[in-house]
Amino acid sequence: MPEAMPEAQCVQIYLNGMPRQVARGTSVAAALLLHAVPCRESVKGTPRAALCGMGICFECRAVINGVAHRRTCQINCLDEMRVETQR
Repeated sequence: MPEAMPEAQCVQIYLNGMPRQVARGTSVAAALLLHAVPCRESVKGTPRAALCGMGICFECRAVINGVAHRRTCQINCLDEMRVETQR
């Protein structure tokens, strides 16, 4: 489990509906990896996660604040952001 950080240095996001705290400036892809949540599932149900980390491979796509297919490695977490695993 991640270590507790001072609240001023954290933002709260929701990963598949569960509240999680991450350090301010953390990419969504890193937050998903930190909390062992896949970005999406393949058509066969295989969990997928960030691969290239620079927005080229599109493996890190997830739904962010209701918008599908967002590249999580290119977006930093904001307070109250909602991230849903794509299926």
